[in-house]
Amino acid sequence: MPIIGKIIKTGVSIGYKVIHFPKAPLKAQENVLRKLLSTAQNTQFGQHYQFHNLLKSGNLLQDFRQTVPVFDYDMLYRQWWHQYQSGAENVTWPGAIRYFALSSGTSTGSSKYIPVSNQMLTTMKQVAVRHILSMAQYPLPDDFWEKQILMLGGSTNLKWHNHFYVGDLSGITAAKLPVWFRQFYRPGAQIAQTDDWFARLDQIAREAPTWDIGAITGIPSWMRLLLQHIIQEHKLKTIHDIWPNLRVMVHGGIAFEPYKKAMQELFGKPVWFIDTYPASEGYIAHQNRPDTHAMQLILDKGLFFEFVPFTDTNFNANGEILPNAQTLLINEVQPHTDYALLLSTCSGAWRYLIGDTVKFTDTQRCELLVTGRTKHFLSLCGEHLSVDNMNHAVEQLETELNTHFPEFTVAGAEFENAYAHHWYLGTDNPPQAANLPQLLDTYLKTLNDDYATERNTQVIKTITVTLLPTAAFYGWMQEQGKMGGQHKFPRVLKGQTYKSWLQFIEPWLTKQ
Repeated sequence: MPIIGKIIKTGVSIGYKVIHFPKAPLKAQENVLRKLLSTAQNTQFGQHYQFHNLLKSGNLLQDFRQTVPVFDYDMLYRQWWHQYQSGAENVTWPGAIRYFALSSGTSTGSSKYIPVSNQMLTTMKQVAVRHILSMAQYPLPDDFWEKQILMLGGSTNLKWHNHFYVGDLSGITAAKLPVWFRQFYRPGAQIAQTDDWFARLDQIAREAPTWDIGAITGIPSWMRLLLQHIIQEHKLKTIHDIWPNLRVMVHGGIAFEPYKKAMQELFGKPVWFIDTYPASEGYIAHQNRPDTHAMQLILDKGLFFEFVPFTDTNFNANGEILPNAQTLLINEVQPHTDYALLLSTCSGAWRYLIGDTVKFTDTQRCELLVTGRTKHFLSLCGEHLSVDNMNHAVEQLETELNTHFPEFTVAGAEFENAYAHHWYLGTDNPPQAANLPQLLDTYLKTLNDDYATERNTQVIKTITVTLLPTAAFYGWMQEQGKMGGQHKFPRVLKGQTYKSWLQFIEPWLTKQ
């Protein structure tokens, strides 16, 4: 009888009841902003923008937005964050910054150095505990709470970079796990320090029979590769042959829908899929109930949010924010509308455009979904095709053809005095469907009226589809030095990144 599990489950249930979602979201956000400004008022940034005067304002939320400009990464790094490279302190946040998270660089192709303060690490731990407590909402058996958790993140072997440590955010947080959690944590400290992704994969596969895993966390693409590797290594039918108590998969970093069908084939029992929204800039939201796929914003833990309607009024054709873009607060957002996120954080990011777009499904609960990236959309001629549209179209295609496309990407180009979209679908079970482009086109027209208009008027003249094995996608990621951790394959390819992709897949195309 799982006595320990029952005790832990009871404690989790009690803890969850103690946590209350802020009854006044706007007030909670104003309190966060006031605390951020108060803490940072004596930094270079705080003195430059006179935070001490803002704190005296009778309309803090308005005056803050009128005083501090919007920053993207390049602006914030060029004007302020570059000083950290030489060991400067008190730049945009008090004291020294000892950790920098390498972002996945999905938009630009190059990694970004995002400061992670000690306050941010503390906040992330608090939010992670809150997420664990929210699992009291799920019908999990008592013994689940005694099982181990496999955290498939970046290497915890952080690199010293003159004045600070650098690594994936997942590697930084795993290296700072609380003592009480380490008995549950897998793959354990030694394996987690392995830098090489494939070596770490092999080590996990070898140790897998000795573990009793109840939950796995990570990015869907890498979790899928790991489970496939373990199944092949031990000649299993499903992962439940080796981990019979696996009941939860906590995923984040990328939309789960393209991976869901392929993932379910690896299981022999039902598994709860729970979405989270951790970014290099902070822990933004998590799913806290089983009857929705949306995630609830964390409104009271070191992050101040602004929402920019993702329209031509606020963004140019390259997805770059325009001067004087309109920003909204949490009480002003509308459901089912795409917004770009601005964050001010307890790591010294201020009105920072993180590059994600979201839409609210429930404004009362402050629940949202991630819909894409500001620079990961196609709008060659006004079609405004979002990653969310793409995910849903691919999901419909999988259902229609009874297969799965866990990886895909799309690029646009000029074609015969008009435009064309070229899709690349990754699958290890290619369908025999000559009408595949037509099916995909039909789904996209249904999902997006602007796309339908441009197709029906032949401004987008054609849509082509190339099928590739998933190994081609992961091979390109390996060539880019982006295997594992928080890295994601870009859903839209542009410029030099697209040229690199075309060069890489040329040998794959000659095999077909």
